[in-house]
Amino acid sequence: MDPNAESTDLLDEYTQWLIIERGRSTATVAAYRRDLTRLLHWLADHGQDALSVDEGALTTYLNSLRDEGLASASVARASAVVRGWFAFLVDEGYRTVDPAIRLRPGRRERSLPKPLPEPVITALLDAIPAATAADRRDRALLELLYGTGVRVSEAVGIDLGDLDFDEALVRVLGKGDKQRLVPMGSVLARALHDYLSPGGRGAFPGASRTARLFLGARGTPLTRQGVDLIIRRRALAAGVARSSISAHVFRHSCATHMLAHGADIRVVQELLGHASIATTQLYTAVSVSSLRAAYVDAHPRAHD
Repeated sequence: MDPNAESTDLLDEYTQWLIIERGRSTATVAAYRRDLTRLLHWLADHGQDALSVDEGALTTYLNSLRDEGLASASVARASAVVRGWFAFLVDEGYRTVDPAIRLRPGRRERSLPKPLPEPVITALLDAIPAATAADRRDRALLELLYGTGVRVSEAVGIDLGDLDFDEALVRVLGKGDKQRLVPMGSVLARALHDYLSPGGRGAFPGASRTARLFLGARGTPLTRQGVDLIIRRRALAAGVARSSISAHVFRHSCATHMLAHGADIRVVQELLGHASIATTQLYTAVSVSSLRAAYVDAHPRAHD
């Protein structure tokens, strides 16, 4: 059942407030609107609306999301969005009681990243030829993602001036506009030199008009969506299941493989730009899991 016009108007007012007063991005507001629209449809199906719903109904709604199989993180986000909207309705005088003030998200599952095995990463990268400018770009891009562990948003934001081949460093702009320097390994350096040599980046139309390192087919800066398409295409060509790979998997793989080879966790934290070492410790858990599996397979006293 569709929500009533009053609830829809209140949602419109809230999203405008998020944009104008809180400066939220278009993508964030769109995500909030999707969550709240789903809530309004659920309320309409149960004979309620934004001004009549109580705490019990909201709790039932969140439980229904869990019953539908939504991930704990998605339910937690929906809970936070609902709390924000009803706080707004109270502040603006549309409601006198906030039914969401005591809502708490369910416990978020502590999920471990799923890195690709080293041979799979190697096979995928080595399968990329150097025949075209796009080939060279893709090899340099994927070598960067795996070689430095940068986020995809950081990778597409790298400018030519951020590369320091003399010191073998790449400057990246991370979360909160924090800059950090990441090392450029010899394999990555060769891939970047190849991409920047004649027949590489300069072959893209209008390449001289932008300082961005990675360009799309039309010569405009490569987007996150463009990176996803490149990864899916290269995974398909290398016979890697596309469901198991993304830009973030390269980041996971970089961290996990470094720890497996003995890197200090503080070094990995600095490389990835994690504010808290607790985030980096997720990768330690992966490494320990891999270590245990290898131990059970190889040690004669590991099992009966």
